[in-house]
Amino acid sequence: MVSAALLSLVAVGCLIAMEALHRAKWPSRGPYTAVITWQTLGLAWGVSTIGALLAFGLSSYQLGAAGGSLALATDLVTGRLILTELSQGVEGVSHVVAVVLALVLTLVLFYGLVSSFVQVVRVRRRHHDLLELVASEHPDVPGARVVDHPAAAAYCLPGVLRSQVVISAGALAVLDNRELAAVLAHEHAHLRQRHDLVLLPFSSLKRAFPRVRLVRTYYETVALLIEMCADDQASRRSSSRELAMALLRFGAAGPAPVPAGAMAAVSEAEPGVMQRVNRLLRPAEELPYHAGAVIMGGSAFLLAAVTCLWHIPV
Repeated sequence: MVSAALLSLVAVGCLIAMEALHRAKWPSRGPYTAVITWQTLGLAWGVSTIGALLAFGLSSYQLGAAGGSLALATDLVTGRLILTELSQGVEGVSHVVAVVLALVLTLVLFYGLVSSFVQVVRVRRRHHDLLELVASEHPDVPGARVVDHPAAAAYCLPGVLRSQVVISAGALAVLDNRELAAVLAHEHAHLRQRHDLVLLPFSSLKRAFPRVRLVRTYYETVALLIEMCADDQASRRSSSRELAMALLRFGAAGPAPVPAGAMAAVSEAEPGVMQRVNRLLRPAEELPYHAGAVIMGGSAFLLAAVTCLWHIPV
């Protein structure tokens, strides 16, 4: 029961830390560190919550969450588990309920991840095929394809075998050459660092819990941080001011809807465009190296601690 209690404390602590991270000011100074921290907290919450349920439900084995799960698999073959637990009255029933909840939560999280991945792959494949028909090369836009559409749009479609950056004719009309180069650098940063895979766990959580507003809020927070990461990469290849002006021009022109599965420089659903512009025009001091090292070390320690708690045999 000790492991169940400790894992429960970790799960609650992760939720508190997520809310604190959501309200904190430092993530915009170190978006890479903040994204990794979000990933760590999300993973630790899921693993610790499932582990706490298993450790409590399988406490009669006195093997902890990991060892108890192996013993559970053995007892399920013979049917002894159900008879033994139910014979212990209300406490036994609560153990069975805890195990069932752990299995349900695991299946829900797994379903969200797999279904999100499958849907994104299908949508991107169809959009890639559509671009072969409607998009064309342009001598002034190397490394991208141009779509003849009046709305201002710029986005990328990540992929294993084929990745594409797409610019609309409307975007070419409102951007000058330097602003266009900054936008292209932003999109290529998404592709190069596979930000779509970084965002996938959070989009899968949103899919698994579509009615939980807090999950959507945290998803939007991580998505904004990922855009900041791409902004930083683009700023190293071009001027921050040029990228900021490009974002403002997209906003003034009215950003076009982003195709599903794509990552856009500006989307109509993104609430943090002005925050990104202000960050580019008035950059704050970067997160100190030692602070980032402490945060990363704490993230590694958290995952190690959760793993160890799964194996505590009491």
